[in-house]
Amino acid sequence: MLISEKFEVTIEGTHSLPIPDVYAQPFADGGHSRVAVKAFFEGKEISFHGKLHNYKNRFVLSFGKRYQKELGVFPSDYFELQLSENTTKYGVEMPEEFDAVLQSDPEAMERFELLTDGKKRSLIYFIIRIKNSQTRIDKALIITENLKMGITDQRELVKDRR
Repeated sequence: MLISEKFEVTIEGTHSLPIPDVYAQPFADGGHSRVAVKAFFEGKEISFHGKLHNYKNRFVLSFGKRYQKELGVFPSDYFELQLSENTTKYGVEMPEEFDAVLQSDPEAMERFELLTDGKKRSLIYFIIRIKNSQTRIDKALIITENLKMGITDQRELVKDRR
């Protein structure tokens, strides 16, 4: 499995992390544009998944306000990153609750698999943001019912129609 050394970065603009070619190029050459990321700052560590973008002939990674707050960094701070090969099926970790609901409903799973990779990830991220396990299950059930009704629009998939 491909894993980089830890390296130092700082935020550019509001949420962009420039990734030196020496660390990004092996992933790009291996066809791994989606990566697992670990960020380290003052004894804290967070993990997330992201996409290496080749922007204006250099690699960048989005590092949104949510991750900045969770790690406790500001745009003027320097901190460390480590990239590794993303081995998840959807490019992000599937929440246990969402996976269980989909596994219990073959029709919903089949329709979920027909969505674009981006829509799948968006739904997964939607569920991940929910802190309460029971609420995650409830939202997953709503999504699966909407999938079975043929709804594919992102905003409509998460609406309760009862």
